Amino acid sequence: MSTFLLKIVACNRVFYDGECEILVFPAYDGEMAVMAHHEQMTATVEIGEIRFKLPDGTWQKAIVSDGLIKVENNKVDILVYSAERPEEIDEFRAEAALERAREQLQSKQSIMEYHISQASLSRAMARLKGAHGYSSGK
Repeated sequence: MSTFLLKIVACNRVFYDGECEILVFPAYDGEMAVMAHHEQMTATVEIGEIRFKLPDGTWQKAIVSDGLIKVENNKVDILVYSAERPEEIDEFRAEAALERAREQLQSKQSIMEYHISQASLSRAMARLKGAHGYSSGK
């Protein structure tokens, strides 16, 4: 199968930089996939799980925050605020963040604070989903 170059960059590190056969990422209106020689595009990446298949046939997963993706000349660049492997997620911290976000949503907030709380809730839920999938052997 044909490959393309994939680079996933988070604020604190380069999460992945190498060859890839297929990439599946969460977009605004559902999941999207990119394969080799994909048409040029720029899109947003939503909070959730990215999956990508390496040339050796193994699949890698990452729980990501929102960001951007650029596909051009058989190269894909993804820039996100955070990217974590499921096994890197501290479930206790993620549970605490989920509870904090739920409490914040219950309090009176400005529109901006409400959107920040919603994003925090989404990130915590995505992290917990990824961590639970890893711990149950998926």
